[in-house]
Amino acid sequence: MTELTDLNDIAVFVRVVQLDSFSRAAQALGMPVSTVSRKVTALEQRLGVTLLQRTTRKLSLTTQGRAYYDQCSEPLSHLFDAEHAITETQRKPEGLLRMSGPVMLEYEPFYTFLSAFLNKYPAIQVDLYFTNLFVDLIAENVDVAIRFGDLRDSSLVAQRVGRSVRYLVASPEYARAHALPARPEDLSAHPCVLINARNNETEWQLMSGRKSTKIRVTGPVAARDFHIVNAFVRRGHGIALLPSGYADAQIASGELVRILPNWSSPEISVHAVYPTRRFMPSKLRAFLDELKAWDSPLWLPL
Repeated sequence: MTELTDLNDIAVFVRVVQLDSFSRAAQALGMPVSTVSRKVTALEQRLGVTLLQRTTRKLSLTTQGRAYYDQCSEPLSHLFDAEHAITETQRKPEGLLRMSGPVMLEYEPFYTFLSAFLNKYPAIQVDLYFTNLFVDLIAENVDVAIRFGDLRDSSLVAQRVGRSVRYLVASPEYARAHALPARPEDLSAHPCVLINARNNETEWQLMSGRKSTKIRVTGPVAARDFHIVNAFVRRGHGIALLPSGYADAQIASGELVRILPNWSSPEISVHAVYPTRRFMPSKLRAFLDELKAWDSPLWLPL
């Protein structure tokens, strides 16, 4: 295989021609004049031609030197432009950020956060993908995902951004029409609106301080996301276990009533996860910094 010419030697030669001086090229490149001269000589020896005629007063290109310069200068310029573009992207937050998250993020507080983020970094565009299904970030070319609960993929980098708990809630109409539970065991006698339940039956783990219990519950409605659970619990179809991010504002406004207020689910971690990378793009770093600083109503602070 033919040995390739060192691109550094070509770059030095091009700079010498552009500045018409070994000394000015050496100053621009930050290297000794002797190194510049040696690299041009090495290039000539490699090619087997004389590229530059050197005198004490003047440099001039040979015919072969002119032809070689014409062939090399433009591609080398494109190479430098490409390198500059990449390094600028690393330094300046810009470009397309592909983001995934659960359907519960399709909610006004997250839209407000993301809008503020885009206003702060106008050179960034976002591509949003909300789903409760597991997304392979590498296969789907996703930059970052927000995930609640246990993480399944150990190949991802995870940054904890918050924590969440789920509250037992019902509509005011349901609360007026039924004798509300006095203890967790009473929940088994009530219809419940369920998330990710099999055959409309599931087990809720509840905690109060150091006390923990598991209760088997059933109900008329089961769904795959909390938007649906929230809609049906507000319509009086039973008791639900809703994330605090959903429940807090509705409890404060009277749209929901908290049941067994001393009990809640175990704490759930909220993570931002992204593929392992040696060099983190500045667009991703900016997003993670803003996400960690956000006083989110969708989860509790760390």
